[in-house]
Amino acid sequence: MNVQGPSETAACPFSGNLPTDPTERAAVLASLPADHVGSGSVAENTEAPIDPPVADWVTIPELHRNPFPIYRRMREEAPVHWVPAVNRYMVTSYAACHAIEQDADVFSANETGSLMKRAMGHSMLRKDDPEHKVDRDSYGSTLRPGTIKKHWAAIFEENNRKYLDELVAKGPGADFVWDYAAPYAAENLRLICGFHNSTQEDLQRWSQSMIDGTGNYADDADVWAKSEAASAEVDAAIDDMIPYLLKNPDHSLLSGLASLPIPLESVRANLKMTIGGGLNEPRDVLATTVWALLSHPDQLADVVADSKLHATAFEESVRWVAPIGMYPRQTTCETVLEGVRIPEGARLGVVLGAANRDPAVFVDPESYNIHRAKKPHLGFGGGQHFCAGTWIARAQVAQVAMPALFDRLPGLRLDPDNAAVDAGWVFRGLIKMPVLWD
Repeated sequence: MNVQGPSETAACPFSGNLPTDPTERAAVLASLPADHVGSGSVAENTEAPIDPPVADWVTIPELHRNPFPIYRRMREEAPVHWVPAVNRYMVTSYAACHAIEQDADVFSANETGSLMKRAMGHSMLRKDDPEHKVDRDSYGSTLRPGTIKKHWAAIFEENNRKYLDELVAKGPGADFVWDYAAPYAAENLRLICGFHNSTQEDLQRWSQSMIDGTGNYADDADVWAKSEAASAEVDAAIDDMIPYLLKNPDHSLLSGLASLPIPLESVRANLKMTIGGGLNEPRDVLATTVWALLSHPDQLADVVADSKLHATAFEESVRWVAPIGMYPRQTTCETVLEGVRIPEGARLGVVLGAANRDPAVFVDPESYNIHRAKKPHLGFGGGQHFCAGTWIARAQVAQVAMPALFDRLPGLRLDPDNAAVDAGWVFRGLIKMPVLWD
């Protein structure tokens, strides 16, 4: 199978990034409502700004169970709320989230008291330019479309065959997430990172433990203990691999980083960040896409009949259930965002899971629909922090896994007697998905 990657300068029609070509840019902007086309963080609003409403009715357990009704109510009331349960302002409208992504001067990624910094160290995701750019550039071409096509595509296909074989061997009733999507994504990530001294099971455990720390808004001591233990294991694995990769270089991230004059603390933090997002994004998008298609047989038939729709189904899944549902920012000065006054130093939650279901931009946004009009979703972020692993995730899921699994598993369907379960809000995905096939 020949995996095709878009050119490295092409703009993604689904992401928060706008095209650089003037004609293409104008066409995208024209597709959005007038009040969603702004260049700055301050809304063009002639009315006096309001203070953010207090959403003291929001609870963390309810967000974890199903955040979407909460997001819908919040969007209808105001684009920004103060939410005591999570100790931050939650931003839920598309326009406000997009404005934040495009204005790093006012909305800094370098948040004080960051949970991610505590769980993983100070990675590029919690840095602003120019420090962010130094770290991002250090990843070189490893995650770019050209390297994916020339090197990683064949590896993804080999791993996909292996874990599909294992799923088939376990037989109908196996769990799609834990018996296939998770080990497939973890083994790919292990090789991308360069952890030749570890297993895919190690990557799964490290990723989940540190991700739990990153989302530990309840400040659970047991969660922190597991996160810190995983972080220490990753440090040890990195320290062990660097001398080997200096003598035996390969295409992995760690191999490239080992030869650069970068502080070890930055190498460790950025690899941990990659272990988190680089596993849960492809795992959760793959499971969500298949779950959605199996729940919409007419759309599944369209995808099976037209291979080009695999990519469309992938992007609609990222919009519908953003695997990274929220990320933090902090204001550097007092500002007004979509008519809401926000103080200097405010800790924000940019809720992509809410923005991607904003009815001001998307028709019938609560529904999964691969045939909806293309409009930019924010599932991979935007601006200088646009997700570096986007092309890798698309290749693993839309170009390799999906075409193969529908061929290999005829009659693939959800188990009517054992329902799938999804959960989470900072990170959301399927936590249980039994499947059957003929």
